[in-house]
Amino acid sequence: MVWSTSNRRAALPRDWPRIRRRILRRDKGVCTAVFSDGRQCGRPATDVDHIVPGSDHRDANLRALCGWCHAHKSASEGGAAAGLRAVSSARPTPTHPALED
Repeated sequence: MVWSTSNRRAALPRDWPRIRRRILRRDKGVCTAVFSDGRQCGRPATDVDHIVPGSDHRDANLRALCGWCHAHKSASEGGAAAGLRAVSSARPTPTHPALED
């Protein structure tokens, strides 16, 4: 399970279970993810997602998602973050000797 290797659970507020129930109730237990064609997922929501990752646990930054949509969003965020941390091994583009001064 993903949570078993993550330290993010420790960053959640102590009353996270109450917040989670409130968000799932607010969103009527339905996944609120919107696909690229404009359709809403609509599957039963099992997770509460931070729209903008971080420590903002206000209701406006939380939404209900199904497990698939939450995993997809988390994976894309993780990939983007890993790309920012990656060290570039690209060499500088050499100039042609005839163009050097």
